[in-house]
Amino acid sequence: MTSKYDYPEIIAWLEKKGKKDFGDKFQFLEQDTTNITKLICYFLDDEYTAAQFEIDLSKGILLSGPVGCGKTSLMALMRYVPQPNKKFFMKTCRDISFEFIKDGYEVIQRYSHGHNTHAEHKNYCFDDLGTEKNLKYFGNECNVMAEIILSRYDIFISKKIYTHITTNLSASEIETAYGNRVRSRLRNMLNLIAFDKTDKDKR
Repeated sequence: MTSKYDYPEIIAWLEKKGKKDFGDKFQFLEQDTTNITKLICYFLDDEYTAAQFEIDLSKGILLSGPVGCGKTSLMALMRYVPQPNKKFFMKTCRDISFEFIKDGYEVIQRYSHGHNTHAEHKNYCFDDLGTEKNLKYFGNECNVMAEIILSRYDIFISKKIYTHITTNLSASEIETAYGNRVRSRLRNMLNLIAFDKTDKDKR
């Protein structure tokens, strides 16, 4: 059995999309080909290639790496690729934190169960986990992203709704910032795809 997809061709097509979206200087580096292939096979639901990389197609993606390695633009480009059930929305964690200051605890509901309990659940990519800070709403401090992740885990288990995250944080830094329970849930619901920590800033 082999994959039915031509990955070099898809990568070349995505790089053209990247130049259109992010400017002519945009390019994929050869050292990133493996991670790009992992992401593409995941969003295409390519069981053969996913098995080669030990990627669980029923989980989401945790894309980690140093600042400027291209995580956000890569995930943005993946929105051109998905099978219908894997289409997703992107939202920065900082924007969510500003929404929390304005709207309070309703924001946790918004990104876990939708705007109301009967709303359709959405697949989300939460971009740049760790850039937001613990925030106060009427004097009550809340680790907004920790609460959203815990809620997203519940709908991942019950409804198979996907969550993706990009972050500069290591696993131990995630545990320090969000607690052991969140780290454990992330391990259960996400595939880790990591860029080398020594990668230079590509911006």
